[in-house]
Amino acid sequence: GALLLVVALARPAARAQLEEEVEGIDILLCLDTSSSMTADDMERRRTRLAIARDAAIDFVRGREQDRVGLLTFARYPDVRCPLTRDHAMLEEILRDVTTVSGEGPEDATGIGTAVARAAQVLERSGAASKVVILLTDGDENVAQAGVQGEIAPAHAAQLCERLGVKVYAIAAGSGRPDPGGTWRRPDTRTLEALASRTAGVFLAATDADALAGVYAQVDALERTFFAEPRPVFSDRYLSFVIAALIALLLGALLATTVLEVQP
Repeated sequence: GALLLVVALARPAARAQLEEEVEGIDILLCLDTSSSMTADDMERRRTRLAIARDAAIDFVRGREQDRVGLLTFARYPDVRCPLTRDHAMLEEILRDVTTVSGEGPEDATGIGTAVARAAQVLERSGAASKVVILLTDGDENVAQAGVQGEIAPAHAAQLCERLGVKVYAIAAGSGRPDPGGTWRRPDTRTLEALASRTAGVFLAATDADALAGVYAQVDALERTFFAEPRPVFSDRYLSFVIAALIALLLGALLATTVLEVQP
């Protein structure tokens, strides 16, 4: 009886997979983490990355039925979170996103490579609407003329078009200083072409409020039903408690018979 009580205190449980059918969109957030995202021109005392990160968190909180993932990029793309409905976990990952070092080789902007990697992540999705929300404050400076083996934004757009992935491209910030110290407005032609080729939307976000606009447009997208496996746990300790009580009661009863333990 004592042994059974110990087992019951361990709270044994059974785990089963519940196939839950939900209606939603598959969305991959694609966030620029180059060092220029530390600029504070969008809002006083807040960096571009902090604003983009907070806007993404607010967006995720309102997408309960959608599977959302996260990819960050500078020179190279990094899938930080696969498509998931565990938005609490995704929010924790978003809060930990930081920019790369401005002194290292990673500090570049590889838009084409990032979008191509995002399309690859969404390739196996069965959702009717597959969306990449790309936020960057810079121009493509990795896949340039004469550079071999790099993926240009135009080629990434072709891949997205073939896979049915829409790119919502956001140009964040008001620009950056050139080597001579003159403030240069961003060249958004690449982002505009990328969004247009994939039937997405381009938005120039010069302040924090403008970032919310592109997220609101995702609501109008077609939704689809897909199966979402969800683990379900059920307690199994009650049967051990009952068995322990029966054993202890039986032991007490037997102690009153000829089986009584003598001093």
